Amino acid sequence: MALPVRDQLKYWGIATVVVMLLLYALGDVLLPFFLGAAIAYFLDPVADWLEDRGLSRGMATGVITIGAILIFVLAALLIIPTLVQQAIQLFNVAPELAGNITTFLTERFPSLADETSTINQSLKSIGETVSERGGQLLNSAITSAASLLNIIVLFVIVPVVAVYLLLDWDRMIERVDALLPRDHAPVIRRLAGEVDDTLAAFIRGMGTVCIILGAYYAISLMLIGLQFGLVVGFVAGLLTFIPYVGAIVGGALAIGLALFQFWGDWLWILAVAAIFQVGQLIEGNVLTPKMVGDSIGLHPVWLILSLSVFGALFGFVGMLVAVPVAAALGVIVRFVIDRYKDSRLYKGLSHQDVQNAPEAED
Repeated sequence: MALPVRDQLKYWGIATVVVMLLLYALGDVLLPFFLGAAIAYFLDPVADWLEDRGLSRGMATGVITIGAILIFVLAALLIIPTLVQQAIQLFNVAPELAGNITTFLTERFPSLADETSTINQSLKSIGETVSERGGQLLNSAITSAASLLNIIVLFVIVPVVAVYLLLDWDRMIERVDALLPRDHAPVIRRLAGEVDDTLAAFIRGMGTVCIILGAYYAISLMLIGLQFGLVVGFVAGLLTFIPYVGAIVGGALAIGLALFQFWGDWLWILAVAAIFQVGQLIEGNVLTPKMVGDSIGLHPVWLILSLSVFGALFGFVGMLVAVPVAAALGVIVRFVIDRYKDSRLYKGLSHQDVQNAPEAED
């Protein structure tokens, strides 16, 4: 005999609270394991594809591991040093850019030339703050990442966890399935499948879109000679994960830098704008429809809210679990709405009377 609904809600509620408390108390400890699980989830379709081509799970995991090592080594040698260097230079030239903005504005609005004006002081303050705080933040992040503990976490624990989880992914899914409550197993499997479809469309699809667009923006901007093009491309590609934000932030940053670097040479400024326009056309008409799909069930506002709330509560670990939780809640809400529309509460007695009317006439 199944447990009453009240008891089930109590037990599931207690389990949810325990998980939240563990995330809050052990977030830093669990970070490498969440990262490893995210990498394994992202690469599981690749392993399945290799298995379909005749490789065993172990051989497929080995091929993926070797490929990932090669990509990481190439990135560490060719891309990361340039990215860090350009980011530091961008922070250092922030006061000069602020000064250029001030000059530009005072030439067209002479009243702003007054040293005591609010806008004049604000622009100078922004440039000095970005230079000081931004440089300190970047340097501290680099120093922190270079510490022994973080090197162990990022370059040893995370890959090891990812490899083991990728190797045993299918077996873990089977074991979790065997632990499902028998009365609710079919519904849980269906909901889990919908959550997986949503996550697969969003995380794997948008992750691929971010990489492609980031590489396109970075290479295109560097080819036309825009300073800090690699940083702008990296930021735009990374923020593409949040719909519309990547294009707006990256485009504004790139065009703003182009205005001061190519001022008077409007052809190059238009070229920078055209690069982002073409990128948006490619994303909207090719990349997103092919790799993400037309409907993924994650509204941009819902996603931003989830990232903000979980990030504030649980830090970086919270941001990692925000998307899966948002997807799961979205699927559960749609399931509850469907059940509600099929219920007596929604249809009422009048609906039943309409259905029974033909039978009464017979």
